[in-house]
Amino acid sequence: MSIYKTIRAHHEMLSNLIGRELKSKYKGSALGFLWSVLTPLFMAFVYVFFLRLLARGVPMESIIIGVFAWQFTAQSVNEGLFSITGNANLVKKVFFPREILPTASVFSNMINYLLSLVVQFLLLGVMLGMQGMFFSWTIIFVPVIIIYHVMFLLSLAYLLSAANVYFRDAQHLVGVLLSAWFFSSPAMYDLTMVEAVATKYPIVMQLYMLNPMASIITAYRAAILPGVGFPFTSSVVVGLTIPFILFFVSQKVFQRAQRNFADLL
Repeated sequence: MSIYKTIRAHHEMLSNLIGRELKSKYKGSALGFLWSVLTPLFMAFVYVFFLRLLARGVPMESIIIGVFAWQFTAQSVNEGLFSITGNANLVKKVFFPREILPTASVFSNMINYLLSLVVQFLLLGVMLGMQGMFFSWTIIFVPVIIIYHVMFLLSLAYLLSAANVYFRDAQHLVGVLLSAWFFSSPAMYDLTMVEAVATKYPIVMQLYMLNPMASIITAYRAAILPGVGFPFTSSVVVGLTIPFILFFVSQKVFQRAQRNFADLL
């Protein structure tokens, strides 16, 4: 059964799991959902401060967009990784499509991200207004980018949640790789920094844009901010194709792997 059919057939269970994850995330917290906004904002201000010290001159608007998008990615990957092992009792006692669990993890983070976008847009609107500018008309394409972003994160959540059942070292490895991925994605800088390096070594830019997160974060900036372009190069097209292939492959891998989940947990 495809993920779309699975979601349609089990939408009530998926809704309950998303609600449970959202409630448990802020249970006992005085600020609740505000942490979804405060955490990336704090990170963005820290990065802006240190990048200004290094005289890199990256616009603050770009850093805010990049850090919010990265925060959505990192939380979805981390929570997707534990979505099966963290629900061992449920998996062993109740029969249901196991892909519902990583799907619920990514969707609950997507809801957080959508809510944080409201605050992000208000903040960006004020910052652009102070410079006599306004959002680019291409902001209407942001929902398309979000759908693509979610598809990529679902792929990672399926693969990593299944891998963590078979190889518990995966959780440690993913933590290390996430740190490396963060610095190799343009979350706290923009493509101008990479282009500066690529003037000497053009292959650097081509390899860099194979990273889907490089295209996703750049696409958010190009859609929201005026005067920011999106580089349609061959390496970008290849990088954009990777999540589509990964989405198909991850579902097949997960469906095969889930047969042994109950025995291994």
